[in-house]
Formats: sequence, structure tokens, C-alpha cells
Amino acid sequence: MTIGEQVVERCRTLGSGRYSEREDQLFRPWLSRSFFAVQATLTEWMFAAGMQVRTDAAGNLIGRYEGTEPNQPAVVFGSHIDTVANGGCFDGMLGVVLAISVVERLDLDKKRYPFAIEIIAFGDEEGSAFPVSMITSRAVSGEVNSEDLALIGPTGTVQNTLAGCGLDGEELSAAERPQGDILAFVEAHIEQGPVLEACNKPLAAVQSIAAQRRGTVTVKGCAGHAGTLPMAMRKDALAGAAEAIIGLERIVNAFPGGAEGGLVGTVGRLVVSPGGSNVVAERVEFSLDIRAGKKSLRDAAVEEVEAEFVALTARRGLELTCEWQQDLEGAQCSPPLVELMQEAVRDEGGLNKPLVSGAGHDTMVMARRWPSVMLFIRSPRGGISHHPDETVMNEDVDAAYRALCSFLEHLNLSQKN
Repeated sequence: MTIGEQVVERCRTLGSGRYSEREDQLFRPWLSRSFFAVQATLTEWMFAAGMQVRTDAAGNLIGRYEGTEPNQPAVVFGSHIDTVANGGCFDGMLGVVLAISVVERLDLDKKRYPFAIEIIAFGDEEGSAFPVSMITSRAVSGEVNSEDLALIGPTGTVQNTLAGCGLDGEELSAAERPQGDILAFVEAHIEQGPVLEACNKPLAAVQSIAAQRRGTVTVKGCAGHAGTLPMAMRKDALAGAAEAIIGLERIVNAFPGGAEGGLVGTVGRLVVSPGGSNVVAERVEFSLDIRAGKKSLRDAAVEEVEAEFVALTARRGLELTCEWQQDLEGAQCSPPLVELMQEAVRDEGGLNKPLVSGAGHDTMVMARRWPSVMLFIRSPRGGISHHPDETVMNEDVDAAYRALCSFLEHLNLSQKN
């Protein structure tokens, strides 16, 4: 069995059965029963690879393979092990399992670098357990606060849920790592897009991650009987929401520099109340997600979208509010690390230029404090992700494994020069 085949098999194993909250689909939120089941299996694999294993105050699983020189900053591989509802088994998990395979090889060869190698299996990147994402990587980087602890999800507040799992919610900030702990952060991840497949390339280095803004829009009108309320007298919240969503699409498609700058806008969730087929909608709530390669482009688009919402509110006599819940500024990867990763990618026949990631990753948090870089692995089937059809090819995972090993060699040499 090749490394790629082993990694893919392990990811598929962790994508079903006791590793999911639901029998018919993969769903694994942070601090759930299935989350801890995955941690237990990853712990076994880390131990077998010669790593010391611990859990931090945020519930992140951390394996450490010591270097030859004590008290040196570590090279940290990491990605997340939570999933969205009805998700795929490679999103996040591939980066963790692939990193374990890299350390397994080092341990088998009895090879150590001057620096230690760590693997962090982050608990919450998707935001499936609470209404914001990346709580656990933000805990590592020292960005969590009392508002995060007070967030409410299906299991209660973050603080109470942590306490219920045997973790001290009040000490979430204890997961913070000192600046000098980490030499470089590296995240291998499926691309979750169609570019590599379209270019027939297995890998790409990543140079930056798009800025995001996420929120909830609420439209309020007046309920009424579908048969007796004349069209001209309606204050239909659903019709207003539909116009707002079409307005979002129109603005993003026509925005100057939007296509080149990776500008996208998405509504992925819609809740209609009261929800009767013969009742004019009184209230609609929908999600809003706007992203771009640069914060300035994203902010300019957000401003125009908000102005469009205000205008339609006036035209239709509705109430519309937009509550922004998360503002992620995006991140630039470390140019020296991108160069090293690009060299490793080139050796494996990968893309000859780095990509911008439109999806958010834990790297965007880690890069604000430590030099960071990402490696993208081709996503077949049109780049589908957050879906059971999400997949990878064994040979691409083999190439990613070799690229990560090569990256470590190049990084080690760069530290000597």
C-alpha cells in the first residue's frame, strides 16, 4: 500500500460510523461524541509515530516529535477535524493524517531535524458547533475573549460545553502559544475548488487567503392570507429577501475588479416564517457571506450591498437589518515559506504559480502571528467539497506527501544558511 492509499483509507475510516453524529451522513462538530472518538484514534496513530501527545485548553489535539536541539521553535503542521453537516471526509482531516504519515516516515528512518515537529488537530474551523468559526486556532493565537465563551450553540455556551467535556472553559486562553514556540505553520488541504483539476495539476502552493465577512440578514414584513391580501397591499418579507439575494448576485458579478480579485457573495441558508404555503411571509432570515482576495475589495462590495438592501427596504415598506457576526481580514502567507513550498510543488509537477484561497482556513488565523504557508491538493469532480462526493486521488496524496517531506528538507537547509 502506498502512502497515498494509506492516508486516503484512514480519512475514509474516520468519515463514518462512530466518527459521525449521524448515521446517514458525516457530521462532526467540535466537542461532540464523534469528535472525541476521532481524537482517540488520532492519538493512537500519533503515539505509534513516536510522538508525545497532549490536549490543550481548547480541546486541540497536539502531537510532538522532538528535534535534536532542545528549546527550539517547532515546525507545526495543522488542520481541522470538525466537519459541516453532510460533509466530506477529506476537508481538514487530510492535512492532519498526511502530516502524521510524514512523521511516521521520520520515525521509521530514525531521523530528526534540529527543530521539533508538531501536529495540531484543530477542533473548530467550520463553526458547526457555535455561530462563529476557528475558535480553537484563535485560542492558540491568543485571539479569544469573553464574547467567544458566551456564544450559544445547541449544547449551551462555549464555556459550559467545555466544562461539560472536562475542560476549563474559563481557561480557554491558556491554549495560547508564545510567539517563540513556532518556527513555521504548514497546512495541507484539499483545494475545494476546480482550478487544479482544470489545469490537470496535482498540487499548488498558496500565497494568501481571502478576507471574509459573514452575517445574518433579517427581513420583516406583515403576514397575510395568500388569497385575500391584494398584491399591491402586501409587505412580503420573502419577496423582499428574494430581491435582496438577486441584488447581491448582480452587484458581485458587476463589481469593478471583482472577478480578478476573487470577489464572491453567497446566501446558503434561508428561514421563512411562519412558513405556510398559503401565508404571506412575515419574517425571513438568511445568511450572508462576502469574500475577496483583498480586504479593501471586500469592504467596498459590502458597502454597496448594504446600500442596495436599504433601498429595497424603502421601496417595499419592509424592515431589514444586517447583523455582521464575523469579520475575517484574510491573510498573506510568508513569502519565504511560499517560495520553499513552490519549489517542492514544482518538483512534483504541480502548478507553476501560487493560488489565492477563497475558502477560510486555520492558516488565516495562524498567519497573523507566525510565518505560515499552505499546500493545496487537487479536488476532483469539479472541486466539490462540504459534500459526501468530496474526494482526492491517491497519486495526488502521494505527491503531497513527497512535497511536504521536501519542504522540510528545504526549510532545514534554509535555517542553516
